[in-house]
Amino acid sequence: MRTRNPYYLLIIILLIFSCSNKQEQNKRFVIGFSLDSLVVERWQRDLESLSKAAEDLDMDIIIRIANQNAETQIAQIKELASLGINVLIVVPNDANKLTEVIKYVKRKRIPVISYDRLVSNANVDVYISFDNEQVGSLMADTALREKPKGKYVIVNGAINDNNAFMINTGIMKILQPAIARGDITIAGEIWPDEWSSEAVRTRFEALIAQNEHIDVVLCGNDMLAETVIAILSENRILENTLVLGQDAELSACQRVAEHTQFATIYKPVQLLALKAAGFALMLARKEKLPTEFFISDGTYSIPYTKLSPIVVTASTLDETVIRDGFHNANEVYRNTNK
Repeated sequence: MRTRNPYYLLIIILLIFSCSNKQEQNKRFVIGFSLDSLVVERWQRDLESLSKAAEDLDMDIIIRIANQNAETQIAQIKELASLGINVLIVVPNDANKLTEVIKYVKRKRIPVISYDRLVSNANVDVYISFDNEQVGSLMADTALREKPKGKYVIVNGAINDNNAFMINTGIMKILQPAIARGDITIAGEIWPDEWSSEAVRTRFEALIAQNEHIDVVLCGNDMLAETVIAILSENRILENTLVLGQDAELSACQRVAEHTQFATIYKPVQLLALKAAGFALMLARKEKLPTEFFISDGTYSIPYTKLSPIVVTASTLDETVIRDGFHNANEVYRNTNK
């Protein structure tokens, strides 16, 4: 009986593996994208950018919008997992309520990318976001340079969003030395239950009633900044108050141009979406992700990719959001003489 050369068998195995690997490389993968809501302008941009990035990488994408409802998002994620997706990208409505459903997805051997907001205690495969502590630090540093002394108010983001705590941490790292010196005081701090103007309005109005003037208000995002500006304007004390937000929404950039909002933080979401789509493709192919940082989700150490945010003031609108094509100059300066 003729004995086969063992090297011949090895070559056959390698050829089979090579063909299988090529098929995996050429396979058209499917992303499931679970998004909290489209209430804030930036999420529409993220959706558009991620959809385009997926298309450019020859990937399909199935999208579900939860309309700010955690139970709806849980049901939608289970649905996505049943549709044969290769990767789940999720922007959680509630970092804690989504823990179990993300674990369910992981048990089905579907990789999970936590996009911009981190799901708690769920051991996602990677968290990708802008450096949220730096967002807070940039806001506080920008305010301090303009008003190094006075009364500060912090209007945080939703208490169930880990990003809001990271931003607050960045703010306090910068403000704490000035507080210790007695240069500034924190006249009030608001933690709303959710990212909504209604959750902030009543509490900020009560805070205004207790303070004759406020020098600076640092806001969790531009939507909250808009609410704060409206209340300050109604009480005729906006002129001497600096209001800062983040997301560089068009309306916020218009207010910056009009000098009713002092600054916003610009986060180029096209880069975030492109990075997320690239990671999704690598995870679908079972490739190792390049990660430099790690962050705790409360239980697990999660690979963390963070991008750098950019301060936008009236003097830097042209060289940031307008130069990048994030907003059109005519739209930004629509209500000004420029």
